[in-house]
Amino acid sequence: MNYQTFKPHSDLESLISCYWTLEVPIQKDPEKQRIIPDGCIEMAFILGDDIKRYTSEDEFILQPRAMVLGQTIEPFYIKPTGYVNTFAIRFYPYGFANFVTMPIKNLANKETPLKLLFGESTAKELEQKIINATDTKQRISIIENFLLKKLNTKTTIDTIVKQTVDALLSSNGTESIKTILKEDLSKRRQLERNFKQQIGVSPKQLGKVIRLQTALKMLLNKKTDNLTKIAYQSDYFDQSHFTKDFKEFTGVNPKEFLGNENMMLSALFYK
Repeated sequence: MNYQTFKPHSDLESLISCYWTLEVPIQKDPEKQRIIPDGCIEMAFILGDDIKRYTSEDEFILQPRAMVLGQTIEPFYIKPTGYVNTFAIRFYPYGFANFVTMPIKNLANKETPLKLLFGESTAKELEQKIINATDTKQRISIIENFLLKKLNTKTTIDTIVKQTVDALLSSNGTESIKTILKEDLSKRRQLERNFKQQIGVSPKQLGKVIRLQTALKMLLNKKTDNLTKIAYQSDYFDQSHFTKDFKEFTGVNPKEFLGNENMMLSALFYK
C-alpha cells in the first residue's frame, strides 16, 4: 500500500487536517478491510477501480466515485474490486460544515455523492477536473480553489461548537461538557443540538472516538504493549473500560487488532 499525506493551504489548515492518496496494486484475493471511526469527515474521489462497501456479511454497495463519508460511530468493511487509486480530503470534525448547507447529521454513517451536496453540474465538473489532473499537486490545487470559493460564501462555524471540538481534541476526548461550558449548563441543550447539526454526532460520541484514537496510536506505534498502561494514559477508568470501547469501535479486542489482515488499512491511516 502506498499511502501519502499532504498539508493544506494556510487559509484552510484550521478546517482541513490533510489531503491523502492511497494506491494499492491489483491483488488476486484482496481481503476485506475494516474501517474504524476517526472522528473526521472525508471527501474522496475514487480514481481506480470500484470499491465495495459491505452493508452486511455478504451484501454490499459500490461506493460513489465522488463522495463525502460522514461521521461514523461504528466500523464497516470495504473491499477493492481491482486497482486502488484514491485522492481524499480529511476535514477536522467541524471543518466540513463550512462548505455545505445540508445539516451534517444527515451525512452520518454513510457515503453521500457530491452531486447531492453541490448540485449535479458543479459536482460533475469538479470530478472531471480531479480525474483529468496530471498529479496530486494539481488535484490539491483544484480542490483548494473549489473549497476557498465555497468558504467565501458560507458563515463560519458556531464558536461554541468549535470550542467544544478544540477542547475534546486537546484533551484526547476526555474533557467533560460541564468543564467545556465552564458551569454554564444553560448552553448544554444548544450545544448538543448545534453539535449534532454541524459535526454529525454528539459531543460524547466524538469524545469517545478521539480518546480511542489516542490509545490506538500508542498501540500501533508500540510506545507500550501493556494494555493497562495504555488504558490509564488514555484516561480510561481501567483496562476493561478501554477494551469495551475498543471493541465497540473496531469490532475486536486490542490484542486481536494487531496483525489482523482486515485491519491493515485502518492501521496504516492511524500510524
